[in-house]
Amino acid sequence: MDTQSFTFHTDPGHGWLEVSKSQLETVGLGVDQISGYSYRNGDTLYLEEDCDAGLFLAGYKAKYGKLPECLDRYAEDSFVRNLPHV
Repeated sequence: MDTQSFTFHTDPGHGWLEVSKSQLETVGLGVDQISGYSYRNGDTLYLEEDCDAGLFLAGYKAKYGKLPECLDRYAEDSFVRNLPHV
């Protein structure tokens, strides 16, 4: 399998890894395991960097044997903060 890539959204104060609900489930995690510090827009989750993103990345590495590529997307005022929490 080729390495997947995920977008890592950041602003001056924080960051979030963008994954779909199905990608989360593929690595053995459910939405109920994600903290209220992460955000959601439909089936797209924005996993907060300090806990939830690490949980996903550990599951990804356990399943695929390597970490995915993460593409940074910086914004002074990230849209993620305006989404509802998980």
